[in-house]
Amino acid sequence: MGSRRSRLELVFDVLLAIQNKGGKIKPTHLMYKSNLSHKLLNSYLEELIEKELVVIEEEPVKKKKRPSKIVRITEKGLGFLAEFRRMREFTDAFGL
Repeated sequence: MGSRRSRLELVFDVLLAIQNKGGKIKPTHLMYKSNLSHKLLNSYLEELIEKELVVIEEEPVKKKKRPSKIVRITEKGLGFLAEFRRMREFTDAFGL
C-alpha cells in the first residue's frame, strides 16, 4: 500500500492533469485523472482559483445544450508545475 499524497503533491497532480490535457479539462475528467472525490476536488479548486493557478470558464454552447465548465491552467499554474518539478529533482538527487 502506497503512502498518502501530501497537499503539495495533490496540487501538483491536479495541475499536471490539466496540463496533460492541453491546458484545459472538464471538472469531471479532472476528478478522475487526479484521483480525488468530488468534494475534495472542489475544495482544492477553490484554493487554486484563489491563488490564481487555475480559472473556471464556460465552454461555448452547442445547439440546445447548456454551457459546460472548463478548468484552465494559468501561467502562474504552469510556473508552479515547473518549480515543483525542480524541487522534486533536487530532493531526489539527495535521496530525500
